[in-house]
Amino acid sequence: MRILVTGGAGFIGSALVRRLIEHTEHEVLVVDKLTYAGTLTSLEPVSSSNRFSFVQADICDGEAIAAALARFRPEVIAHLAAESHVDRSIDGPGEFVETNVVGTFTMLQQALGYYRKLEGAEKEAFRFHHISTDEVFGSLGEEGYFTETTAYDPRSPYSASKAASDHLVRAWGHTYDLPVLVTNCSNNYGPYHFPEKLIPLVTIRALNGESLPVYGDGSNVRDWLFVDDHARALQAVFERGTPGETYNIGGNAERKNIDVVRAICAVLDVEQPRADGKSYADQITFVTDRPGHDHRYAIDATKIRNDLGWLPSVTFEEGIARTVRWYLGNRGWWQAILDGRYSTQRLGVANG
Repeated sequence: MRILVTGGAGFIGSALVRRLIEHTEHEVLVVDKLTYAGTLTSLEPVSSSNRFSFVQADICDGEAIAAALARFRPEVIAHLAAESHVDRSIDGPGEFVETNVVGTFTMLQQALGYYRKLEGAEKEAFRFHHISTDEVFGSLGEEGYFTETTAYDPRSPYSASKAASDHLVRAWGHTYDLPVLVTNCSNNYGPYHFPEKLIPLVTIRALNGESLPVYGDGSNVRDWLFVDDHARALQAVFERGTPGETYNIGGNAERKNIDVVRAICAVLDVEQPRADGKSYADQITFVTDRPGHDHRYAIDATKIRNDLGWLPSVTFEEGIARTVRWYLGNRGWWQAILDGRYSTQRLGVANG
């Protein structure tokens, strides 16, 4: 198939692209604006393939998207382009509304115009797959799980913008018969993760001898999903999923934030011990909590398991070890980002 991936230079998008080029015969066109979090070096492992191509474009630019669709003629649009960091949305919500809401609207309009001109088998095969987050569901207590029918209750500018985009996608499916798919995933982690997110942030700060900031008392719980497992799930959904359906994708790996940080420190203690012989865990500090910090997210992924046969294959312990080792072995990748764009400073202090 021909698959157009928006946001393909981002963390999850690049993992999907690498998987498709390395493990399938699909052709892939990446459309990415290359904002601060878009990193072309994440695509270097597949950039020489004759089944890979790239165009720099903004998903809010309808003419550029229309041109890409007309030239590439995709059978699948995998829409991952989004502003994605909760802390950044607290400080600057406008960009999240623009990219996640207006950008998704633009993609839907251009996809619909393209879809209506298709005929026969091409029209039958077409899918618009919107990749979203479990944060649209709000916060859980100590028990229970998010399912595909959980009511939306977004709590941050980021999750509100993603909830809006989910609703737009489903509306275009119901109103205009666009064959849409929606997936909501739990927290991803793994190689090529942009350094502002928890796991790479802690890893890098630990190696640099800096404090390891943990929000509140560290008791907030997330379900962690190894990014390569997520890429497999996305492929399963757009290849075999039923148009109009939603699929939740989770890692079956709930952990408190403080336990995630301690797990990273434990791997570093083995792989690159501190010169003074102490544990990296000694660098942990507790800082003022994020405004409106959701207590717990947890995904029930029964539907995608039963309908499409997908299960996570990487345990949290294995995934953390692989991730930390990757950062140890690829300092050039993340150091270039720190030097040019991001200095691991605190974000999300409710400036609005």
